[in-house]
Amino acid sequence: MDNNEKITASPSDHLANERTFLAWIRTSIAIMGFGFVVVKFALFIKEVSLVLTNKQAILPGKGYSTQIGILLVAIGAFMAFYAYWRYRITEKQLLNKTYKPSYLPSLILTLAILTVGILLVMYLIPGL
Repeated sequence: MDNNEKITASPSDHLANERTFLAWIRTSIAIMGFGFVVVKFALFIKEVSLVLTNKQAILPGKGYSTQIGILLVAIGAFMAFYAYWRYRITEKQLLNKTYKPSYLPSLILTLAILTVGILLVMYLIPGL
């Protein structure tokens, strides 16, 4: 092989990068969808309360599900943006043969989902 020839990443490397990007996008859509459901569930509970009591009263609760749902949608949207950004960085690294794995996206997502999970558990435990 000639020293002047540029070594490029194999097509399978680029396809793997694309599959990873698409997996992150699917996950972000799922998280945004779950956030939407959490927000709509809070509205559903309020509507059920109105129908059952025939008043303007709302079932007792903390009312944090709307904020938690919005947080989930925001996490999903940020994740979609970050997935694209990370895809482009990885693509450049593959082309330059300087690929370095990044653990930061997984850590950030794990901590964000763990935080939302803890908030949901706190919301669901009566008396907290």
